[in-house]
Amino acid sequence: MLDLHDFLTPISFAAINEDEGYVDGQLGKHIITQDDEVFDLTKVDIIVVGVTENRGNGTMEKQNNAADIIRKQLYRLYYWHTDITIADIGNIKTGATLTDSYAAIKTVLEELYALQKTVLIIGGSHDITLPQYEAYRKKTTGIEASCIDATINLRGESEVPAENFLMQMFTGEDNILKHYNHIGFQSYFVHPRMLQTIDKLRFDCYRLGHVQFEIDEMEPVMRQTDMLSFDVSAIKYSDAPVNKNCPNGFTGVEACMLTRFAGMSEKLSSFGIYGYSPSLDTDEITAKQIAQIIWYFIDGKHRQRLEAPLHQRQFFNEFRTAFAEVDTLFLQSKRTNRWWMEMPDGSFIACSNKDYIVAGNNEIPERWLRVQERS
Repeated sequence: MLDLHDFLTPISFAAINEDEGYVDGQLGKHIITQDDEVFDLTKVDIIVVGVTENRGNGTMEKQNNAADIIRKQLYRLYYWHTDITIADIGNIKTGATLTDSYAAIKTVLEELYALQKTVLIIGGSHDITLPQYEAYRKKTTGIEASCIDATINLRGESEVPAENFLMQMFTGEDNILKHYNHIGFQSYFVHPRMLQTIDKLRFDCYRLGHVQFEIDEMEPVMRQTDMLSFDVSAIKYSDAPVNKNCPNGFTGVEACMLTRFAGMSEKLSSFGIYGYSPSLDTDEITAKQIAQIIWYFIDGKHRQRLEAPLHQRQFFNEFRTAFAEVDTLFLQSKRTNRWWMEMPDGSFIACSNKDYIVAGNNEIPERWLRVQERS
């Protein structure tokens, strides 16, 4: 493994927690850092890394302390999931240029992905999603990515990276993006042609209202996801005061539900939460909200361990049904009640109870149809 010390600034608990210290049972008492005598990333479940780069937002602010403010609030929360081991390797140093920062972030993430752990990225503007994605090139030939955001950052006419980074993800050379899900967009922020473009690529977009009405339908989406990018702009202003221009959006509770689903995914290997600006926050309410969102992600990681592998069929109920002359097997976990659906090639995809009910009525589940269209 590449020595990452030159790329990182270790965290200081005294600095981020204002010398208050942590009491027994709080996360801050259990986080493994580079200062610990035993620092072995191969033995942890989640690796936390901070990003200070902020120029991608189009502001003059080169960097901020968003990652440390989030840590301050996160590590004060109580550590319920003692079977999940967490290490914090510090902040990736900001480069002389934005391109330099992207390169450093990509290098660090490539090394962390190689460890086959779950990487949690905190801080930075939303364009950091791009190096989060690019770092997978060294590891795999194809991934599924999901983004939770009020807008769709596909504005090719914009020179602000945080507004156009999806263009490069969708059209870049040697593309490894097998599928993309956009969750929680608000229609009045999105040009209709953007949705038409995404639909032509057979990618999936879920409007805010649709997700709120059937939020459980997002669990199968998250279960298929390799990387998740979360822009805090997806949360409404009253629950995240940094979003001055966004009165509507997910509630804090809904955001926590979505990230718990993400934590439960056996496939997901990176989760970045971006767009937090401490200077716009009120009493660090948004930072506290982000901390709780991450806590529920850890909770999902804990729940993931309850699930049995699909080949251990004694832990699943089997239901065989036919729709449109297609014979299909559905599996329901006896441990978690989650569902899987067999595809014509014999593979299984994550699905929901709703898909099973639709199939039982001799109708084609939309999820099945969309996957077939992409095959």
